[in-house]
Amino acid sequence: MRFLGIDPATKTGVVALNGRGEVVLEVELKGAGKAEKGGITIAQLVDLENQLYQVIQPGDETVIEQAAAGTQKGITTGMIHGGLRSIIHRKGLVYHEINPLQTKKYVGVTGWKGEAGSKVRLKDKEKKAAVSKAVQEMFGYHHKSDNVVDAYIIARAAWNLFLLREFKPLVDTHPFQVEIIQGILDKAK
Repeated sequence: MRFLGIDPATKTGVVALNGRGEVVLEVELKGAGKAEKGGITIAQLVDLENQLYQVIQPGDETVIEQAAAGTQKGITTGMIHGGLRSIIHRKGLVYHEINPLQTKKYVGVTGWKGEAGSKVRLKDKEKKAAVSKAVQEMFGYHHKSDNVVDAYIIARAAWNLFLLREFKPLVDTHPFQVEIIQGILDKAK
């Protein structure tokens, strides 16, 4: 059994962990071809879906990240997210969802910096750097792609979701991690 985390985007991060939490797959998938201005072509989308179809295996415990609220490219995001979910379904798998805020919270990143009363929201690159640093410190994992780093977090959530459902001890036990996993499990009921 593998624990699969998917961070959907035009560059989709995919990470699979084995039963010991070791990375057995880490890849960033991108549909082949030239992108259209402001979006993804159907040919690129189909190629991205075909690549995901090739890496998914029967029995994968799968968690996929939801689209970010207020995304600027709603149509492209919808096409990618819908297409990748359809591929998971065609493989005969059930998937669970985690939202982008939960992905960051899983490693203790709130999206803010500073002291109470003078907090400032982290911007895009700053937030990605904070997440990468937190993953490195918490799990000793590093990858050059932010999408793969997010997929790693999501794969760990998939692993712990399985453990919680099967009444085995969790490996990620910070209260915020347990809260996220329990929330995903409750939503699935």
